[in-house]
Amino acid sequence: MAADANSGRITGKVQGRDIVLTGPVSKEEIRNKVWWWRAPDPRTAEEREDGSHEFDPSEKSVINTLGGYYEVPDDPGTHEADELVQTVYTELNPER
Repeated sequence: MAADANSGRITGKVQGRDIVLTGPVSKEEIRNKVWWWRAPDPRTAEEREDGSHEFDPSEKSVINTLGGYYEVPDDPGTHEADELVQTVYTELNPER
């Protein structure tokens, strides 16, 4: 994702991992970054077993925007997920 001096920045904690979204960015890039755990994991089983990413499922996944905190739905195909992507997209791409 490219960034310039006037670009927006959104942070979040998703599945126990800190994420940063910097605009301008496409809706597909937002989906890929927010729902990163849905993609196949390229690391080997041994690397995953070292505890490098442990997630407590009782923790909420959230995105922090200028408009407030939004909970990240587990399923990226829901209406709520589409609304979250649109909110993030609008904030990171104000001139589009």
